[in-house]
Amino acid sequence: MAIVNKTKKTKLAEKHRICGSVGSKARGLMFTNEASVKKTSLVFEFNSERFQSMHMFFVFYPIDVLFLDEKRNVVEMKKEFRPWQVYNAAKKAKYVIELPSNTIIKTKTAVGDRIEWR
Repeated sequence: MAIVNKTKKTKLAEKHRICGSVGSKARGLMFTNEASVKKTSLVFEFNSERFQSMHMFFVFYPIDVLFLDEKRNVVEMKKEFRPWQVYNAAKKAKYVIELPSNTIIKTKTAVGDRIEWR
C-alpha cells in the first residue's frame, strides 16, 4: 500500500488511494484538511501520457506533486503547490502523485527516480 522511491530506497507515503474515475480526479483533495494527505496520498492514473494541468482550488494547504511517465519515472516535480494556484506541467505524464508538503525534500526525490506502489 505504500508509495516508495525505488531509486533512493525511501518511503514517500504509507498509504495511497488511486484516482482513476473522472469524479475522483476532479475532486482530488478539495475540501479536505492537511491530515487527509498525510494519512492517504493520491495517485492519479490516466490512460496515456499527456500534459497535466493541476489546480489547488478549495485545497487549503500546500502539497508536493510528482509527475511520472508510463514507466513510473519522475519527469517533473512541483514542490509546495499552494492553495488557489494553477500549474501546467511542461512534461507529459501518465501518473500524478499528490503528497504531503516537504516530502520531495525530505526523501531527496529527483527527476529520473523510479516510483512504485501496489
